[in-house]
Amino acid sequence: MYPFRLGTTSYIIPDDILPNVRFLADKVQDVQLVLFEVDDGPNNLPSRGVVAELAALADAHALTFTVHLPLDLRLGAEGEEADITLVKARRVIDCTLPLHPWAYVLHLDGRELRDPSGGGFPPEGTPEVKAWQERSARALEIVGGWAGGLEKLAVENLENYPPGFILPVLDRASVSRCVDVGHLWLDGHDPIPHLRQALPRTRVVHLHGVAGRDHQSLAHAPAERLHPVIRTLVQENYPGVLTLEVFNEDDFHSSMAALERAVAGIL
Repeated sequence: MYPFRLGTTSYIIPDDILPNVRFLADKVQDVQLVLFEVDDGPNNLPSRGVVAELAALADAHALTFTVHLPLDLRLGAEGEEADITLVKARRVIDCTLPLHPWAYVLHLDGRELRDPSGGGFPPEGTPEVKAWQERSARALEIVGGWAGGLEKLAVENLENYPPGFILPVLDRASVSRCVDVGHLWLDGHDPIPHLRQALPRTRVVHLHGVAGRDHQSLAHAPAERLHPVIRTLVQENYPGVLTLEVFNEDDFHSSMAALERAVAGIL
């Protein structure tokens, strides 16, 4: 029905990852595994047995997986490769590699550059920005080696950052893109120019409504917002994953219905 692989998250029903994938296996083509590992607290990294069951479900239903890394990625201030964000990224990658993920979705951590008084960022070309860009590109090179290639890394745009904030880093590292349309909506940007510019490198698109906050049902996305996004993906014959990035069953079903209406409205 669509040129893209339709997906959603591994937290649609209130249960663990494996029951969620079983529930979703005949409804979507990709499941984004949302993994976490809290120091001295809970974690949901799958065991070898769970990974084997996930792989069997993928084979039986022609599913793919995208994997969201748990922490915004960075090197240490002095370029240390043992930064906790890299340590946890490697643990997630090591335990999910047998699933041959479509992509590892990640954020770059630019908080060190933000002005604490006003929330802005220093201009492009300043020494601190150049140093951050170099450290970020190096972090991507390291993680790309663990993931089986830089193209497996899909770097996501974040809310409350300028839309082009990550582009100089992407010029240095041949990674893929994850375009989060909901984040662009949340910050008041028209996503279409950004989407068209990024699509040649995009492996994943995140789509979710905004209603006071993001990651809400697409039922909250007016047709005049949603239809141009879907039209762009269909017209460009986008072959990657489109993830409905919502986190409960009601939002999933209403988002699926909104997507079907959008497709019907443009065909």
